Amino acid sequence: MKGKTIFIIVVTALLTIFLMVNNEPVDFNFLIGSPVAVSKLIVIGVCILIGFILGFIAGRPRSTMSSYNDEIEKNQENEQNKSTLSDEDRDYIN
Repeated sequence: MKGKTIFIIVVTALLTIFLMVNNEPVDFNFLIGSPVAVSKLIVIGVCILIGFILGFIAGRPRSTMSSYNDEIEKNQENEQNKSTLSDEDRDYIN
């Protein structure tokens, strides 16, 4: 196994143990309304999930537009045009 895989397994196991230990209810205050008794397990789990999603979105590589492929296609067209020239035309150009 690779080190990255082992690290992910260990972190996942530690998070699972941490969540299972913290399962008592807490009062969760929403922006509106009265406080609601919610398990710490759910609150911490949702926060971790949101953190992973935001981290993935922020850390993913951006797609880049490359004009390199366009240059290759242009060069291939030029090569095809060279093959259609007559010998006289090639001598004149050179």
